[in-house]
Amino acid sequence: MNKVLSLADYSAMSDREMREAYSDTMLELGAANKNIMVLDVDCSRSMASGAFKKAYPEQYMNIGIQEANAVGVAAGLSAEKQIPFLNAFGVFATRRVFDQVFLSCGYAKLNVKIIGWDAGIGAEANGGTHMPFEDMGIMRSIPEMIVVEPADPAALKQILVKCAELYGNVYIRSMRKQVPCVYHDDLTLEIGKANLLKQGEDLTIIACGLMVSEALKAADVLKSYGVNARVVDMFTIKPLDEEAVIKCAKETGAIVVAENHRSVNGLYSAVSDCASANCPCPIEAVGVDDIFGEVGKKDYLMERFGLTFREISDKALNVLKRKEK
Repeated sequence: MNKVLSLADYSAMSDREMREAYSDTMLELGAANKNIMVLDVDCSRSMASGAFKKAYPEQYMNIGIQEANAVGVAAGLSAEKQIPFLNAFGVFATRRVFDQVFLSCGYAKLNVKIIGWDAGIGAEANGGTHMPFEDMGIMRSIPEMIVVEPADPAALKQILVKCAELYGNVYIRSMRKQVPCVYHDDLTLEIGKANLLKQGEDLTIIACGLMVSEALKAADVLKSYGVNARVVDMFTIKPLDEEAVIKCAKETGAIVVAENHRSVNGLYSAVSDCASANCPCPIEAVGVDDIFGEVGKKDYLMERFGLTFREISDKALNVLKRKEK
């Protein structure tokens, strides 16, 4: 587990959208490595990949609105030693194309990077049909698939750089627009290693993506109750940093897991499986229940689905009661 020495102002929004950070980083990667390819499914404006298309037209392909075929194209490029980064909305990058990803990428042991945009409630106005609350679970089930979720633009940049360097299939789920800052731009991270953001001994809050800033806010609230909460950014959902989970379970004796995803088969399930097998302790989940998404702005949807620091704080106080029994 890596300790982050200083954090950005996590109560403030980032000055860049996630897709802008993606665009800037891919321009850098494309310049440095001509084997980098960017694939779109008629979404270059939505994903801000138009700049890459203009700068490196020979490294760009628009496959059209046919995500399953796009996965096949990406797999073919990978088989020819290219490094494809495929953009799609999260629901279409996972639910719609599961069999193609499983066979053409996973079973073939290729090197395809899939970016699923508008993670969880990020779809906002597109509503429940476009809200991937189960994509982590889908992609976790594919053998050897790496699954990651950045908290902010600085983390997304680092993840893209690291994913370009490693061989293997990766699913990056990400918000698309502005999110709160967590990290400074000089962040370094390691795939498969959690980031320790705040030290604490009473309980641990393990979060990923959008929920990392909410976890930090919850830790501040809990401090007013005399509770010192440890906060961990588990940005790599698979392979899970099991050493970090076990360490937190042993040292704090209680865990709250927060994710912008259904609590079934996501980060909560991964953490619970690890802790129950190695160091059982009370664990609570903050995530989406067994319901579908709906239309709304991000702030409304976070309240609607219980994805705020208030729910994290409440679950933390509850898990402490269970710990004391």
